[in-house]
Amino acid sequence: MANPGGGAVGNGTLHNCKTESNCVQGGHCTKNGIVREAQQNGKPHINMEIEESFEEAPLHVMVFTYMGYGIGTLFGYLRDFLRNWGIEKCNAAVEREEQKDFVPLYQDFENFYTRNLYMRIRDNWNRPVCSAPGPHFDMLERVSDDYNWTFRFTGRVIKDVINMGSYNFLGLVSKYNESMRTVKEVLERYGTGVASTRHEMGTLDKHKELEDLVAKFLNVEAAMVFGMGFATNSMNIPVLVGKGCLILSDELNHTSVVLGARLSGATIRTFKHNNMQSLEKLLRDAIIYGQPRTRRAWKKILILVEGIYSMEGSIVRLPQIVALKKKYKAYLYVDEAHSIGSVGPTGRGVSEFFGIDPGDVDVLMGTFTKSFGAAGGYIAGKKELVDYIRVHSHSAVYATSMSPPVAEQIIRAMKLIMGLDGTTQGLQRVQQLAKNTKYFRQRLREMGFIIYGNDHSPVVPVLLYMPGKVAAFARHMLEKKIAVVVVGFPATPLAEARARFCISAAHTREMLDKVLEATDEIGDLLQVKYSRHRHSARPELYDETSFELDD
Repeated sequence: MANPGGGAVGNGTLHNCKTESNCVQGGHCTKNGIVREAQQNGKPHINMEIEESFEEAPLHVMVFTYMGYGIGTLFGYLRDFLRNWGIEKCNAAVEREEQKDFVPLYQDFENFYTRNLYMRIRDNWNRPVCSAPGPHFDMLERVSDDYNWTFRFTGRVIKDVINMGSYNFLGLVSKYNESMRTVKEVLERYGTGVASTRHEMGTLDKHKELEDLVAKFLNVEAAMVFGMGFATNSMNIPVLVGKGCLILSDELNHTSVVLGARLSGATIRTFKHNNMQSLEKLLRDAIIYGQPRTRRAWKKILILVEGIYSMEGSIVRLPQIVALKKKYKAYLYVDEAHSIGSVGPTGRGVSEFFGIDPGDVDVLMGTFTKSFGAAGGYIAGKKELVDYIRVHSHSAVYATSMSPPVAEQIIRAMKLIMGLDGTTQGLQRVQQLAKNTKYFRQRLREMGFIIYGNDHSPVVPVLLYMPGKVAAFARHMLEKKIAVVVVGFPATPLAEARARFCISAAHTREMLDKVLEATDEIGDLLQVKYSRHRHSARPELYDETSFELDD
């Protein structure tokens, strides 16, 4: 890994040549895991507290949830037995008769829940949309005649469905309008694709313009853009670490981060979500004991976290993690896929949200698929880091470059957010998103729903728990022309199935009130208002950490 901090590397850690301060950048002083504001001219430099909720469900809800899965499992075994004996028709893919003695390819236990549970509620996913996914969209109606194994379209279009599932945080995904004129001009000049990789003939002036703009937006030295957000993580983490390195990963990191860590060949250890005691213990043990068996020092220690966690709606505790990173001389990689553009006074992500100097984060990663209404991702940081990525990244060597119209859309959106278009529309969208988020979360909490995450996060998970109620919730919402994403195992823990609302700046108060009214009604119908305003089911999130910053 390139030395992003310009320091000397020894015993697998980065030693900065500058004198370290006991205060986190931005005016925070941290001790025992508690952030305290530094005084400037008698006033706090920044006032940002972490307020997150992970309320536990009543005992009877958990009992019925596990009972539901248990009964479903028993009936699943019964149906598999009937299928094996030909009593019930098997609609799933099966092995050929001549391969019956082979190791199962389709009918193994890993597909058990897909066959017997997911298929029963499959109609709640992969719904075809036939318009721009703005605050409203149109959906094609479909029905199933064989219990969700196959679908057929009725030819009817469901018009003006309120979109509460897309990551259109700033409302920049919409039908063509005059503000997109530059995207049309780029399409006419460059065409739709590049047909080459960045290392060959695929680097355009638009890519360079975008990379310079991203670096300016993030206030870092350099950036590199990629055509796919998922691959930005999965293909670049293996470039930074390898065998003999240690990755400390939050247990709720996105699949792209997990895949990248596994592909790297580095040793992976997970710490409890947003838990500073758990992270510090792993850091301390890594320094004291080194690598297993040999006890040699780790070549590198890389901490992997996200800005906003997409299933929990929680925000990373960045000041404390930066403090630990500095104390133990580790590297820090922050995935801002959901937080860039959606949090911070001007939409610059969690660094701005907490008042942290972006230079304190070694690797800044983000995607353009959410707040910017486009596709792709970026890696940003020190120039040495980005130059190293340019040479060694698998995405740069083997993947096709970003489409020119997509690059122009990102440039247009980023200039809007930065105010470089001569208007304040971007700032107004960021502020409107914050207002909508606060309003929606507050109303849900008042209704009695258990919601997870940070009060500033536009990702709002509403806990439903029972698998039957998850399906019923999504179906009833669609009947009221509201599209919402429901999520269950294995994307979440077995007993924490949920609906996930994504708030947008394009949502009007009338839209949000309609959604809230429907949610309130369906919540009463399904009896999913479980909140008793109890303490967190994850109390470790709020315990004081044990580390001291005083050297």
